[in-house]
Amino acid sequence: MTKNVGKLSFEDAMKRLEEIIKNLENGNVALESAIELYEEGIILQEHCESRLNSAKLKIEKIVKNSDGIVTTEKIKE
Repeated sequence: MTKNVGKLSFEDAMKRLEEIIKNLENGNVALESAIELYEEGIILQEHCESRLNSAKLKIEKIVKNSDGIVTTEKIKE
């Protein structure tokens, strides 16, 4: 199982998730391994959703000031 999922970039998490899907679709995985892969996939999927939601919030923080200049607000993390 992928350790420290929280430290993975979105791209790395998606790459691993795609590998898991490929293995599960292939059907050449023992039942116990398939269950473990499925569990890992759920964790990775949640991580990717979290990363996307974070990116969405950052994009929504882009605002125009009174002069019409696009600026960004500092995001508290």
